[in-house]
Amino acid sequence: MTSNRTQLIARLSILTALTVVLGYYTKLPTPTGIVTLLDLGVYFTAFYFGRKEGAIVGGVGAFLLDLLSGYPQWMFFSLIFHGSQGYFAGFKGKWQWLGLVLATFLMVAGYACATSWMKGWGVALTDIPHNLLQNFVGMIVGYLLHQSIKKISKQ
Repeated sequence: MTSNRTQLIARLSILTALTVVLGYYTKLPTPTGIVTLLDLGVYFTAFYFGRKEGAIVGGVGAFLLDLLSGYPQWMFFSLIFHGSQGYFAGFKGKWQWLGLVLATFLMVAGYACATSWMKGWGVALTDIPHNLLQNFVGMIVGYLLHQSIKKISKQ
């Protein structure tokens, strides 16, 4: 294992832990789960490092957050939905806009389908605005944080 690989693993571990902490301490309960700042960590990692890293932090961070928050029924859904969100958010260049659309769609639609399966479409439809809000706040703040760190590291 190279030194760069070890550093990347350490950075991803720290970002995953920070993502869980952001999610754990910013919980807003909803009828179907919680709204958090977890997406901030997912989007920042995807913007800064890329697709694979965004998928790892998104999936593992969301999985652990659900486990620690007392929502174990959502753990595997979160692993898939937030992992996909991180993967697609990590698209670079001219495909970045498509990646952000796919990231948003997969997370929101994924949770809507999972909620409808567990609790019915009535509950699932009421939770879509919360998931969109969580997604867009995470995307915007993650992008701003990414741009700030890029500027700092160039100096």
